[in-house]
Amino acid sequence: MSCKSTKVAPSVDFDHSCSDSVEYLTLNFGPFETVHRWRRLPPCDEFVGARRSKHTVVAYRDAIYVFGGDNGKNMLNDLLRFDVKDCSWCRAFTTGTPPAPRYHHSAVVYGSSMFVFGGYTGDIYSNSNLKNKNDLFEYKFATGQWTEWKVEGSLPVARSAHGATVYSDKLWIFAGYDGNARLNDMWTISLQDREHACWEEIDQSGEIPPSCCNFPVAVCRDKMFVFSGQSGAKITNNLFQFEFQGHMWTRIPTEHLLRGSPPPPQRRYGHTMVAFDRHLYVFGGAADNTLPNELHCYDVDSQTWEVIQPSHDSENYVSEFYRYAIKLLSFFVFVFSQMPSGRLFHAAAVILDAMYIFGGTVDNNVRSGEMYRFQFSCYPKCTLHEDYGKLWENRQFCDVEFILGESEERVLGHIAIVTARCQWLRKKILQARDRQRQKTKQESSEDEGAAGGSKDMPAGNRPSGTQPLLEVSIREAEAQPFEVLMQFLYTDKIQYPRRGHVQDVLLIMDVYKLALSFKLSRLEQLCVQYIEASVDLQNVLSVCENANKLQLDQLKEHCLNFVVKESHFNQVIMTKEFEHLSTPLIVEIVRRKQQPPPRVYSDQPVDIGTSLVQDMKAYLEGSGFEFCDIILLLDGHPRPAHKAILAARSSYFEAMFRSFMPVDGQVNISIGEMVPSKQAFESMLRYIYYGDVNMPPEDSLYLFAAPYYYGFSNNRLQAYCKQNLEMNVTVENVLQILEAADKTQALDMKKHCLHIIVHQFIKVSKLPNLRSLSQLLLLDIIESLATHISDKQCAEMCSDI
Repeated sequence: MSCKSTKVAPSVDFDHSCSDSVEYLTLNFGPFETVHRWRRLPPCDEFVGARRSKHTVVAYRDAIYVFGGDNGKNMLNDLLRFDVKDCSWCRAFTTGTPPAPRYHHSAVVYGSSMFVFGGYTGDIYSNSNLKNKNDLFEYKFATGQWTEWKVEGSLPVARSAHGATVYSDKLWIFAGYDGNARLNDMWTISLQDREHACWEEIDQSGEIPPSCCNFPVAVCRDKMFVFSGQSGAKITNNLFQFEFQGHMWTRIPTEHLLRGSPPPPQRRYGHTMVAFDRHLYVFGGAADNTLPNELHCYDVDSQTWEVIQPSHDSENYVSEFYRYAIKLLSFFVFVFSQMPSGRLFHAAAVILDAMYIFGGTVDNNVRSGEMYRFQFSCYPKCTLHEDYGKLWENRQFCDVEFILGESEERVLGHIAIVTARCQWLRKKILQARDRQRQKTKQESSEDEGAAGGSKDMPAGNRPSGTQPLLEVSIREAEAQPFEVLMQFLYTDKIQYPRRGHVQDVLLIMDVYKLALSFKLSRLEQLCVQYIEASVDLQNVLSVCENANKLQLDQLKEHCLNFVVKESHFNQVIMTKEFEHLSTPLIVEIVRRKQQPPPRVYSDQPVDIGTSLVQDMKAYLEGSGFEFCDIILLLDGHPRPAHKAILAARSSYFEAMFRSFMPVDGQVNISIGEMVPSKQAFESMLRYIYYGDVNMPPEDSLYLFAAPYYYGFSNNRLQAYCKQNLEMNVTVENVLQILEAADKTQALDMKKHCLHIIVHQFIKVSKLPNLRSLSQLLLLDIIESLATHISDKQCAEMCSDI
């Protein structure tokens, strides 16, 4: 996810009914909002509702509903409504008997109703009648009617500060505080049929979170997530995932994937967490006696955390554009950009592509009545890793065969990917290719002539229709760990096997040994993380012995320290495995227990290696030139490239190379009937090779239809092109974009450029590019000037004459 300030363009869809997407190119300029921008919205006036914390917030259609909480003196049970379009507050219309005043309750939306469960009630001012509740109320948005659900049978224990969500037509309640102890039970009730509804306790399995309270829950990718919270005297920063289908919990390791990558948020409680797209957003809470206001984002797909850097206009100023837009929208009195301060016991909800945060307790125990809006980034995700991963899984267009170990098992691969990612294997491939060429020279004088050279690419590497697989022998690697290593080269990650299982841990140790030999620092860190997290009482001796055998000193040290821990030592030495341990290891364990070595701290930074993106960038920029096997012709000019990479990222090239591979190894490049500029073509290659979306605005016009024509995995490039055009047309580049718009038949962009030229003509007229425009474009500018110059301006010009 990009953390820089960009703009959200409205979603862009492919029009598959169009035979020629360029001919029908329409940009549909419309409203937009700065990505990752905080905006302070009108606060809730005291005459509408009190400032509060420990309340709930839900979103329904275009409104935020706030219920309950406390104002510092009394518990509340009023219902407030905030209209996100009008930015106005009011009291929601209600009839019937509402829930008793309460805080630390839960509220969810199902259908056209809000459901409120539990919470803490009573008179906090007089400290009387205080108790937890387990009642369930429904509020119908259409009629304003409050009704209580009277449920027969077993009920969850009364609680507050719990988590609640809706999934599969059911309300799910997890953990909380019952007044005496923290809980970690789970209950569910169907919300479809009030007459037959009954509570059911869920039999949970897996790594169930400890008893906890004051934590948020969110549903993403059909799973429920729980982050941090208070667990007895301990506050954790663990993230847990619950699968609704199998009722299985999994703790997602908080250790970051690689040393040097962003860590998870600090342990905290009283924070919020919402889900949007594939991300979880965590804000606020109390973290070690501080109230941080960073916004943390967790990517569910890549399992990585990052801190979102807010856009520059989230500070206490507004650009001229927004001053104008705010004035038009008639709420300029209230709307000025500002980040929320740190707080806890606030509440958050999502409407469309924005998060709304209301209230909470800020510094000095003050309740807040503020409302803030945060604009998410809603661009399609980058599919670079997935696309290369599919290339590895499908094994199409393989051009190298690795012969492994003494058993000589064979594993297929792609020279382009392997040589881009691993210098050790690159040398092996070059050596094998040299041997193959020498053999070919000896066998055929004709082949010797063909391998003599080419103006467009290195000698002996001219593309042809079908070439035999290059065989590369690697005696120091066995097939199974080598395949795991190959998976890493293509995807930057490894598919972890069963965690803690002895044979699987030993497999990753073999992968780790290969990573050390092949100098793959990034893979080393992934293996170490997995192995250290998998060591337990049952496998520690096996792992230790294998680490000793493979001379993996770091892992051996970890195992020895694990064994001699006070809580582990007696259990480990009583096992059968300890009896069969080698004598030197037994001696080392005993000595370690009697006299632990002094801890050695190193301030040397850990080498985390290069990423897939970094390696593919370097490969495109020159390091992969000698492995090119295809020529792309742009308006007759050759550009060497790599078939496997093009096929992995584009269904157009994949189909061509599979069925219609040109005999001469050359492919003409166009986007529909239009040939892009050389600069735009290089921008497209950067996107294909390593997912880059940064480009000049004029390139965006050429490439707007490229995702449709070349069959990219999604319309990410198109969305960025649209945003780039909407936000970055300036006086300085307007003439270049006008030319590109004319060439690509993007009529609305051409009209937009002419509009800028007319209104900024004095500045535009001084640009040197104006003289190089075609006669037809100059006539278009003159016609636009004539159309838009007013009678008054004409009179003034005539008087000057």
